[in-house]
Amino acid sequence: MIFVNLPVTDVDRAAAFYAAIGFEKNAMFSNDRASAMVWSDTIHVMLLAHDFYATFTPKPIADPHAVSAVLIALALDSRAEVDGITEAAIAAGGREAHPAEDHGYMYSRAFEDPDGHGFGPFYMDMAAASIAMGAEA
Repeated sequence: MIFVNLPVTDVDRAAAFYAAIGFEKNAMFSNDRASAMVWSDTIHVMLLAHDFYATFTPKPIADPHAVSAVLIALALDSRAEVDGITEAAIAAGGREAHPAEDHGYMYSRAFEDPDGHGFGPFYMDMAAASIAMGAEA
């Protein structure tokens, strides 16, 4: 399993954003300082208030609006799902980070959550990718 821990300025606002883009809240591991958001059986995002996040590291918390430390790519099953999650993110208070990119075999978009954490939902046609990568090799 993978747990991605993200520092957020407002746990309730962040949890509402992630619910709006398709994550499910796990109430058992959520409280006023943290919200456990489930993407799949193996991928969870822990939204942690800054003071709680700081208990896990002595390093200062970066401002993801100003610097990039990580970009989280989400593999989806279709171009429509890529567009759907991106549009849902924008409607829920996120922002589109750059326009769609279409490489024929791979389609992607990018958005940031309200705290500035970057996501890159994408769809890849593996058969087309094999052909394209074979031609490039």
